[in-house]
Amino acid sequence: MTRIDFYSNAEPKLQVACQLTAKAVQQSLRVLILAPDETTARAIDKLLWSVPATGFLPHCMVRDALAPETPVLIARDCDSLPHDEVLLNLGTDSPAPFSRFRRLIELVANDDEDRQAGRARFRFYRDRGYEIHHHDLGRA
Repeated sequence: MTRIDFYSNAEPKLQVACQLTAKAVQQSLRVLILAPDETTARAIDKLLWSVPATGFLPHCMVRDALAPETPVLIARDCDSLPHDEVLLNLGTDSPAPFSRFRRLIELVANDDEDRQAGRARFRFYRDRGYEIHHHDLGRA
């Protein structure tokens, strides 16, 4: 069954996404980052060039020729899913194929709209019997 991790108070959200991606790559896991739109996809692509500050995370878009050898992929939709290791969702909805992944990472920022969407996703997974692990990044 898919392990689901929610990270609340994820600010700034894309920075946290990069940090969690780096952590997964250090564990030799492949990550598929699901971006809700082209602007977010470009922003996370740009950030992955500089985060973490001490390194570079090899990444590309999911349809790139180098995708099969690249540990971090960025996708705008779920049409092409080249692996089943880690899915990091940056969208407001639950991704349809989440259950085929070994792990799903959900990020929830501090603004009300993102919190409401995060709560809806939380209920969606919980109502389907998934165990959810919560990590509050706002706690010291």
